[in-house]
Amino acid sequence: MSVAGVVVREDGRLLAIRRADNGAWQLPGGILELDETPEAGVAREVLEETGIHVEVDELTGVYKNLSRGIVALVFRCKPSGGIERTSSESTAVSWLTPDEVSERMSEVFAVRLLDALDGNGPHVRSHDGKRLIPEG
Repeated sequence: MSVAGVVVREDGRLLAIRRADNGAWQLPGGILELDETPEAGVAREVLEETGIHVEVDELTGVYKNLSRGIVALVFRCKPSGGIERTSSESTAVSWLTPDEVSERMSEVFAVRLLDALDGNGPHVRSHDGKRLIPEG
């Protein structure tokens, strides 16, 4: 199980990282540890990858990668301190506008941020690692 945080700043910008392993822009997140709650895992992963402390608000989506069998829980968060910095897992940390998210991220990752903003969640979606799989 993986977790990720959609960190929304007061000005509406969203926290994103450029991954060190593949250069892709994504949400900060990672694998949930055995002994931690999803909310604690999100807060830990965001801090580890970006230097930003967060308050976890609510679950906004559940996303399953059908080709890899990975389920990701995505939570909307508020920044509560810290200073942006890269890590061994990220080569860039940036606050993006929703339009920049759509430009820089692949569909399966951009939709997670956009879903978190629409207020109609939690959304449940499946994908193949590159494209969303239509419901039904």
